[in-house]
Amino acid sequence: MKAIFAASSGLNSDDWVAPLQNALPEVDFYNWVPEGPAIGAEIAVVWQPPADIFQREPGLRAVFNLGAGVDALLRLPGLSKNVAIFRLEDGGMAVQMAEYAIYALTRASRQFDVYQRLQSQEQWQPQPDIRRADWSVGVMGMGVMGKRVAQAIAALGYPVAGWARSGKQVPGIDNYAGSGHLEAFLKRTRVLVNTLPLTPETTGILNRQTLGLLQPGAHLINMARGEHLVEEDLLALLDSGHMQGATLDVFQQEPLPAGHAFWQHPNITVTPHIAGATLLEEAVSQVSEKVRQFLRGEPVTGLVLRERGY
Repeated sequence: MKAIFAASSGLNSDDWVAPLQNALPEVDFYNWVPEGPAIGAEIAVVWQPPADIFQREPGLRAVFNLGAGVDALLRLPGLSKNVAIFRLEDGGMAVQMAEYAIYALTRASRQFDVYQRLQSQEQWQPQPDIRRADWSVGVMGMGVMGKRVAQAIAALGYPVAGWARSGKQVPGIDNYAGSGHLEAFLKRTRVLVNTLPLTPETTGILNRQTLGLLQPGAHLINMARGEHLVEEDLLALLDSGHMQGATLDVFQQEPLPAGHAFWQHPNITVTPHIAGATLLEEAVSQVSEKVRQFLRGEPVTGLVLRERGY
């Protein structure tokens, strides 16, 4: 059986093909060559794949994505409904995202950004102690990533709630589900952490109306997709004083263009989409096992449901 590894940007294909081939000797792996010939692949392992992958390789039966988000993949032309798509589940990303969320949360709640400014002014000025009860955290999206983030923050003693499309009971977390409970979830939240998948229903979900329901002095941590956020609404809420700050790892346009308002805003921290990087060893191990299960005709976890978008 033939398989193709296709990454249009961000990954060095040579670093991935050899370990995948070693893990799956029964599969012949090929590197994607731009404008090259079709190889008759039945399996593809992809990261930000080229737009013409499905048109060039119409015989694909399964695609294994080296990331948790599949929104861009589902938009590619020529994708047949008969192609099974599997997303990466964790693969070392969840702990990184938990670290990122904790960094952003404690930087805000412990006022480390204030201390950084005071250092530049050579001022020794301790700030008032915090009450964690005043920094209620809400995690949007309770999949593998969101669950790990929520549990890690709860372990530090912050009150944590989770909101998801469907009810998911996570011990130690206040659980909210569905659109009918979104308002109550937002009103009890001061620090909002977004780990949602991007779907038509969640596009623009972080807007003036929803962010305006957060507690005064709120902080947004977005490490899901830039399209979740209505950028001008965030800027308006920050400038009005309702929101205290935002830590943003994802953007509608990446790289974030020079001159964008986010770069120089005093209450926004920008990072270049690094909250949860795909780790080679962990990802190869997981994808290889998924491929073996698929070839044996066994159930494979991480199957994307097209109607949901994740």
